[in-house]
Amino acid sequence: MAVSLTTERSQHAVGETIGVPLTGKIRILIADEQSLLRDGISNLLSAQPDLEVAGAPDTPSLAVDMIRQTRPDIVLLGWSAGSPAGNKVFAAIHEGKLPSKVIVLTQTDAREDFVEAVRQGCCGIVPRHTSTEMLLKSIRKVHAGEFWLDRATTADVIRRLARKTGGSGTSSRLGVRDQSSALSQREREIVVLVAQGFKNKEMAERMFISEQTVKNHLHNIFDKLGVSDRLELALYAIHHNLHESR
Repeated sequence: MAVSLTTERSQHAVGETIGVPLTGKIRILIADEQSLLRDGISNLLSAQPDLEVAGAPDTPSLAVDMIRQTRPDIVLLGWSAGSPAGNKVFAAIHEGKLPSKVIVLTQTDAREDFVEAVRQGCCGIVPRHTSTEMLLKSIRKVHAGEFWLDRATTADVIRRLARKTGGSGTSSRLGVRDQSSALSQREREIVVLVAQGFKNKEMAERMFISEQTVKNHLHNIFDKLGVSDRLELALYAIHHNLHESR
């Protein structure tokens, strides 16, 4: 079972005036050095009526150039988030303030990279061995503004965060006890927005409160849930289904 978090952020429409056609389809760029993977996924996506392959670069430099030129809706990233290649792609998207959302295709033996992928700002993590159905579903969900992370991966990220941050305390905070009942309705709203990637200023504007009030709420949330930063809070929200409307 996978976890997805809905966000109401507006999609960035890009017109033909800058060379990107408005086809009404989800435009996807497949970035990986393995031609077999690129060709296989490309053929799969091309067969879907609502999907369109914007490109299939095999090097990080080419991927960056194509992302800037085609501004795809989704980037399927075959390089690990913590690698020089992955860093280059994420940096280009962030620095260019591009609307492209990244789904990282992970190796089963490279789970240390899951934490880094979340930190880098990916919108989804999908194992390379996933089913066709799950890959297609992840693309459509992420394009709709949701975060895609299967529960097995979520649990694995939490365990690895625990090891990275000092042992069982983090694991207990994130994965064992659900303290969300102590949150007010306002605090629950903020938890959902944090999990969706909103910054303090964006949350303040959305909720019609000051940025300092958002910070105060976050301080209280961290204290009540026992998490230490926004990443832990986002993972806690996913793990305990706090994204679901009450």
